[in-house]
Amino acid sequence: MSSENAKKALFTQFATVAKSLGHAHRLELLEFVAQGERSVDSLAERAGLSFANTSQHLRQLRRAGLLSSRQDGKRVLYRLADDSVLDLLAELRRVAERNVAEVKQIVDGYFHERDALEPVSREELLERMRQGLVTVIDVRPEDEYRAGHLPGALNITLRDLEVRLAELPGDQEIVAYCRGAYCVLSFEAVAALRAYGFNVRRLEEGFPEWRVAGLPVETNSVRNS
Repeated sequence: MSSENAKKALFTQFATVAKSLGHAHRLELLEFVAQGERSVDSLAERAGLSFANTSQHLRQLRRAGLLSSRQDGKRVLYRLADDSVLDLLAELRRVAERNVAEVKQIVDGYFHERDALEPVSREELLERMRQGLVTVIDVRPEDEYRAGHLPGALNITLRDLEVRLAELPGDQEIVAYCRGAYCVLSFEAVAALRAYGFNVRRLEEGFPEWRVAGLPVETNSVRNS
């Protein structure tokens, strides 16, 4: 193979990866899978898609090298191929934020309206957790929380937030986190808690980024570092 043909062959494969990202449903499925290994049926339910449509999207992501899968009885379970997939998604987000006017409008019009304060960095939150100065809440669904969460985090979903306010301290800062930088659950939780008078901020990015950074996590209440 000539050097020119080799380059074209590589670009063809790069284009396959890029093409697999060119659908909103597939990007959302990657966000869900980033929380932990998931079956097709659970992903279909979470994304609001049919089983067949979800399976088709997942197979395309697997062919592009973004997901891997394994058989568990009659179920197929999917997980990220490796942590570099999160890096790819983060760069995609940053490029869009810097250069796409529509993205900036959505960020300013929806997200900043609910939380215009600077989010808490991972390093700052870790230090405050070690000093016992903060209460951390994970607003993701329970199955995602069980698959992995920040040490000591309370799992309080947005749906249950109002009935569990008594579990939250009124004299300590609260930090909420979710699936990623623009997971709407954490923005909505922050807005709701501020309306009730709590001192609350949002974690920069989300659980997958925390894990990939090598920071401590718990799984099923057992700490893993």
